[in-house]
Amino acid sequence: MDDAAARQHLAEERDRLTKLRVGLENEHLHDETSQDSAADLSHVHQHLADTASDAFEREKEFSILEQVEAELADVDRALDRLDGGSYGTCDVCGGSIPDDRLAALPAARFCMDHQGDAEV
Repeated sequence: MDDAAARQHLAEERDRLTKLRVGLENEHLHDETSQDSAADLSHVHQHLADTASDAFEREKEFSILEQVEAELADVDRALDRLDGGSYGTCDVCGGSIPDDRLAALPAARFCMDHQGDAEV
């Protein structure tokens, strides 16, 4: 994959992830506002199961948001590697990462042989 195509692909991935992050943040802020107004209705009893479900959903949203932010950081590091001339090479063996892998996972740092080692 040539540098211009890689840069374009990474920019598109960054835009996609940024929009996803903004959407999650906006959704979470809306939930906080509705939670605050619900707390003002102190005369209305909320069942413990509902409270637990709300807490679970908030934690799930935070987890997804953390994952999106980690992927954004990976894309930024991939752009740095592109600027430094090491984009598309495996961090372990220095071999070339195939274009089809980079197309599917633009921030890939490892060839398929070493990806499993990195996940352990």
